[in-house]
Amino acid sequence: DSGSTHAFVLESGRWPQLVRHDGSTHPADLYLEGSDQHRGWFQSSLLESCGTRGRAPYKAVLTHGFTMDAKGMKMSKSLGNTISPIDLMRDYGADILRLWALSVDFTEDHRIGKEILTGVADQYRKLRNTFRYLLGALEGFTEEERVTDVAAMPELERYMLSLLAELDRDMARAVDDFDYNSYTRRLADFCNEDLSAFYFDIRKDVLYCDLGPAAPLGTDTRRAYRSVLDILFHALVRYAAPVLVFTAEEVWGTRYPDAGSVHLLEWPGVEAVWSHSALAEKWAAIRALRSAVTERIEPLRREKIVRSSLEAEVWLPEAAGDVDYEEIFITATVHRGEWDVKRTDHHKCGRCWRHLPEVAEDGGLCNRCETVLDKA
Repeated sequence: DSGSTHAFVLESGRWPQLVRHDGSTHPADLYLEGSDQHRGWFQSSLLESCGTRGRAPYKAVLTHGFTMDAKGMKMSKSLGNTISPIDLMRDYGADILRLWALSVDFTEDHRIGKEILTGVADQYRKLRNTFRYLLGALEGFTEEERVTDVAAMPELERYMLSLLAELDRDMARAVDDFDYNSYTRRLADFCNEDLSAFYFDIRKDVLYCDLGPAAPLGTDTRRAYRSVLDILFHALVRYAAPVLVFTAEEVWGTRYPDAGSVHLLEWPGVEAVWSHSALAEKWAAIRALRSAVTERIEPLRREKIVRSSLEAEVWLPEAAGDVDYEEIFITATVHRGEWDVKRTDHHKCGRCWRHLPEVAEDGGLCNRCETVLDKA
């Protein structure tokens, strides 16, 4: 009977770590099956083990629903609506199929179809693009460049490490709870919203422009940025490994071709002390203000008054904190006053493309670029 499988699997002697000091065996950590097995394998295993061993054969039971077609119909050969996983892997790749499996609420019946997988493929593409950016931005990164003192980093970098600490806590909890839907969603949201749409967007100027003869390792801000990117890389590739198995291996092997498999790595070493509630609250207000500024610039872009946010001069009624708003908003000068956005009259730096008051004419250099390029 299938209910006796615990006897010839757990007690086979093939897993010595399951054997107790008295010769008996530990129960399985988990029994995994479909919801129909509550009256089947789960039940018969429980009855047989309790009757012969006096205890349950498992510590926990995880139940999953059934996979339906795109219309919610049960798959049947007679209906011709069956979907082959082999065909899906050929068309979309195994990682996208795995991402779909972990994105759905597996405790309930769920659907699969071309339109659903197209959406998952888009989510996968965004995650892959995050790793592509990290690999490019970390090219040539060395220990000599690394900033190890988090307290000495700019506030934006400390805020991102705080977000990473929160992410790490949520991911660990999701694993403990077998909540893979939250696991994949949290990972995707962090990569898309916190990194691509915010952190990478702001710091690309520093990455490209804060390196030159006067700063061969980069400015302090650039070094801190790349140090945080390295921390993010090591954390994210480990989070992604159980989900995007082949992609994570490709990403890891691209940066560390001689370091073995990513799947032999441990959970990332993210410091809980990086979490900073006051900093998170402050920057949440700054990000809300940034979104409001972006919305006010958009009509000027549509009307071709400005071609990019760098050409916009902004007036704010109030500030959310003491930060470099021109850098955060990616705009020209930011003033205090009634809400307003206009095209700036400042000239454009020929190197960083920022419109700043110290640039004498279009194509000239701003103070920052002159300093970085100064060989003296």
